[in-house]
Formats: sequence, structure tokens, C-alpha cells
Amino acid sequence: MEFPEQPYRKGRGAQINTPNPYHRHHADESPDSQEDWEDLYELRTEFIEVHPKTMLNKVDSPDIGVCYSMNPYQGCEHGCVYCYARNTHTYWGYSAGVDFEQKILVKKAAPQVLDAELRKPSYQPLPIMLAGNTDCYQPAERQFGITRQILEVLWKHRHPVGLITKNSLILRDLDLLKQMAELRLVKVSVSLTTLSEDTRRLLEPRTASVKSRLHTIETLAAAGIPVNVMLAPIVPGLTDHELLAMAEQVALRGASSIGYQVVRLNGDVAAIFEDWVRKAMPDRAERILHRIQDCHGGQLNDNRFGTRMRGEGQIADIIAQQYRLAKRLYFSDKSIPPYDFELFRQLKNPQLKLF
Repeated sequence: MEFPEQPYRKGRGAQINTPNPYHRHHADESPDSQEDWEDLYELRTEFIEVHPKTMLNKVDSPDIGVCYSMNPYQGCEHGCVYCYARNTHTYWGYSAGVDFEQKILVKKAAPQVLDAELRKPSYQPLPIMLAGNTDCYQPAERQFGITRQILEVLWKHRHPVGLITKNSLILRDLDLLKQMAELRLVKVSVSLTTLSEDTRRLLEPRTASVKSRLHTIETLAAAGIPVNVMLAPIVPGLTDHELLAMAEQVALRGASSIGYQVVRLNGDVAAIFEDWVRKAMPDRAERILHRIQDCHGGQLNDNRFGTRMRGEGQIADIIAQQYRLAKRLYFSDKSIPPYDFELFRQLKNPQLKLF
């Protein structure tokens, strides 16, 4: 699909709103002037409360494993242009593009819903990813504090949880995380995509700076909290040359392990990314797009279990070799302890006390 030309919008990742595939009719909302573009894509965020019936989403993927994911927010103001979660925004009736960054769905009742689920006699504890879709410490968390409340519920039940974020706001909850870490109830993954602040501003416009993210890793590790760093996604032609340097820097700051993924642009993310890269980096766009395709059988997207996150071919092999070397150089004597599920408390439903 072609989109009308408009200037590059700083402060947002997506530069377009792709059509929602679940809508039968699409209105042409293309602005006619520069002033109209400014009005449509002004940096305003809208928070919309939604009411979840469940918070625990069972994940049973061959390349992830069995666990639950839990997302207090849908949509993410961080604006990472490559984010696979963009495609889920269409289920709510919005676009995976600018809407994903501007229309944030807020689950204020999430802590209460989770507490009720953990109290069910049939519940069996599994690892929980907080969050598996959008960042649970995105800017909305500063206003709503839902992630903090969820951690309090999990601590009350002594339930293990893994958090993944690229926001330094996680340090606000250092007190709770330290308590949980002492009982092997928490692991934190921090995402790091690049050491270049200029690249970070374009690729992930509203995330914590590189300096702040490295400080976050160091602070968490110093507090005794196991830290894994996800060097992800690696964008061939843009950030793949930084893998070893990133691994060294996070090792120096106390990270216990690293992981990586090669970028894949499924669904509407392909159109969003291609539009973005041609506007943000016109001189490098073709090289970047072709190198991503080289890792995924000539396509920008990849749904194949086992290869979708690593890619295949010469470029993907070189990235994998760098990763193995980084682990051998910087993490050979480090590890993250397993969760302790024996401490889980099967608390009873308070309503049962009435009988």
C-alpha cells in the first residue's frame, strides 16, 4: 500500500497508520497539507481503560517454552519501530502504526484480576513473563502504577516472575525486586539494541537512553537482582556490528547472561518499518532491508518456529558466531539461578471466610 508523503516525525517510531485488516471499509484520512499532518500526528497520547477478564495468557511455543505472559498495557508509547507487538493492536480496532504508540489501553483492574486467578484451587504455578507483549514500565506506568501493584500481588503469593523492559523506571521498584530476588522469585531482562544514542533515538524514540539503560543494568545487578540482557533485535545492516561491544559493556556492569534475536518484520510491521527506514535513513534503507531479507529466506517476515528469531543464511550465521564468542569471552563463568516455586502460597479466596 502506498502512503502520502509527509515529513519525518521526530519522537515517534511509526510514521504511518496501516489499515486495520479486520475493518471491511477504510476511510481515506490522508491529510491534505503540512498543517493537517501536524494535527493528526501531534505527540499526544490517549489512555483508554479496558476491563480484562483474565491476566494470565498461556504461552506454549516450541521456541519459547511453557509459561504465562501478562500485560498491564496494550500499545506502547516507547514507539520501537520494529516491535512485533504492533500487530496485536489491530485486535482492539486500531492500527499497528501510529495508533499503537498513541492509543494506550490501560488495565487498571489487572492486580485484582491476577490475585483472583492465583487463588483458584486449580491454579498451578508456571513462570510469568511481565510483560510478554508491550513494556510494563512504559511511560504510562509512571502515571498508573499497575506494574508495581502486580508485583505486590506476586510477592504476597510468593510467585516467581520475569520482567522484561527497556525503561529505567524499573528502578522505582528496587525495594520489591530485592525482596523477591533474595527468595529466587524474580529475574529481570533489559533490552539493549544499540550503543549509539543517535541510532536509539531513531529506532526506539521514547525509550530510556543508552546511558540510562546501562546504569539500570548496573544498579539492578549491584542490588543482587539477576539480570539478563536481550541484545534484541539485532538489525542486520544497522546494529549487527555492535553485538560484541554491547555484550562487553553489559558484562562489565554485572549482567549474568545475554540473549539475542534477529529482527523479523511480520504483518503490518514490515510496511511500517520499510516506510520508516526510507524516511529516517534513506541512504542506508536498501542495504538494511536486503540484509534482513537475507536472514529470512528473501522475506522481511518469518513465522517458522526454530528459525524465526535467529534467521538463517550467511549473515545470520555470522551474527550467531559473534553471539557464541561473546558468551565465551564475557559470560562463561556466569549464570542465573532458577526460580523457587516451592514458596508459592495458595491463598484462599477471602469470600470463603463468609461461610
